[in-house]
Amino acid sequence: VLVVEVDNKIQGESNIGKNEKLCTICEDFTSKALYYLGENETQTQVISTLHKACSTLHSFKQQCITLVDYYAPMFFLEVSTVSPEQFCEKVNLCGETVVMQLPKREDACSLCHNVVVDVLIKLKDPDTELEVLETLLKGCSKIENFAQKCKKLVFQYGPLILANAEKFLETNDVCTAIHACKNSQEDLTASMLADA
Repeated sequence: VLVVEVDNKIQGESNIGKNEKLCTICEDFTSKALYYLGENETQTQVISTLHKACSTLHSFKQQCITLVDYYAPMFFLEVSTVSPEQFCEKVNLCGETVVMQLPKREDACSLCHNVVVDVLIKLKDPDTELEVLETLLKGCSKIENFAQKCKKLVFQYGPLILANAEKFLETNDVCTAIHACKNSQEDLTASMLADA
């Protein structure tokens, strides 16, 4: 059964299966985000932001920069293997039952901003941070010769990376970057992020 809350009114459909519209939108946004992350300019911007964060570590600055230069390309390579379909199933937007509150206007820009706000809320949740770190640690186990070093790096820099991801989403209009919004929507992003 699919239950969707629109403007505080529950509308039920006896539809077993996935909500095709919501699933398609998720897959479309994920595809655009993955394309954006795959762009050289985006990767350069992310690495530059991480290098700036490294400069705040003073005595560990050079070690941090070396780690960023080594692991950032691996991160982008890993991101390139993500499939929009699998991602949307993982976040429960494509599946048997979906319960979600949709904005009054279901345009792409509003939905994108709502997703960014939801991601920011999750990034601020310590439980989510632990889940991300656990996933990274599991990934480290797959790197045979560097598992211990990888785990040490996750413990050392994982929280910093998550904090920078949060700052990146707060200071960059991702929805405009992936063309879900026109440039005139920047004010909407700022106001929605301020409410988060």
